Amino acid sequence: MDSLDIAVLRRAIDWLEAGRRVALVTVVATWGSAPRPVGALLALDEDGQPCGSVSGGCVEDDLATRLRARFPSTCEVVKYGVTAEDARRFGLPCGGTLQLVVEPLAGVETLRPALAALERGELLARRVQLADGATSFQPATPEDSPTFDGKVLTQIFGPRWRLLLIGAGQISFYLASMAQALDYRVLVCDPRAEYVREWTVAGAELLPGMPDDVVRAIVPDRRTAIVALTHDPRLDDMALMEALKTDAFYVGALGSATTTARRRERLALLDVTPEELARLRGPVGLPIGSRTPPEIAIAILAELTALRHGIELAPVRPRSAITAASGVAAS
Repeated sequence: MDSLDIAVLRRAIDWLEAGRRVALVTVVATWGSAPRPVGALLALDEDGQPCGSVSGGCVEDDLATRLRARFPSTCEVVKYGVTAEDARRFGLPCGGTLQLVVEPLAGVETLRPALAALERGELLARRVQLADGATSFQPATPEDSPTFDGKVLTQIFGPRWRLLLIGAGQISFYLASMAQALDYRVLVCDPRAEYVREWTVAGAELLPGMPDDVVRAIVPDRRTAIVALTHDPRLDDMALMEALKTDAFYVGALGSATTTARRRERLALLDVTPEELARLRGPVGLPIGSRTPPEIAIAILAELTALRHGIELAPVRPRSAITAASGVAAS
């Protein structure tokens, strides 16, 4: 499952190679409640065919109408929702305002290096001079962010977060696929040959070696999440012991509450301090009643997303199966 940026760039390049005129629209600033973040992309061909999103839908329709009426020859800056009337007209949230750069693309080479970097899992900065549309590329770091000063637009492409999965089983299959759509660079470690042979997720990098050695080798930072999924203490525990000593923003392990309690007891007997042990998240993922591997993957990514945005969710009190099915609120 590709990231949104990959999908937009691929479609734009396809259109350009087919001889169509294409505009790339980028969110460069927002005020108030905005539906899409700075850096969000939308590609439009000369007929107004869209790929991507910069709002909830109505802005895209207006942009398509503009392009069909007059395709721009130079970069333009467009604002939506400046007035309350505009906000109502275009369906923006109350008080929301978007500033966009509409860039007519000169050819595939204005995008191809960015797409190649995304496909390799590398970070790249793309700079656009609004005066003449000239583009340039250079390596970026996870700390870089999109910028716009009125003259130069800087876009950042590539994964700024890493996700290390311990285990190449079925849950990892779905988790690795979904995580790439959320712009994670996915790393997978599993020393069990029978699991490695069955691994088929394109874009997820298989790392050889024992999990604890791999954790040390990748030098986890505050943009790294580590999730143990093997159910084998010989693999999970050693990886967790090393991961809890790093700067990883998330360290978690699959298992029930009972399994998690036993895991904590084992780790406490190893070289893990109480402070480090307190960082361990388990059972891993938000308690949404997930049972199947795809549901578990969704629960884990939901928790990661919340933490990335600085949100600590309150514990969820599950309703009974009968209550949930009937739609009656639990008392």
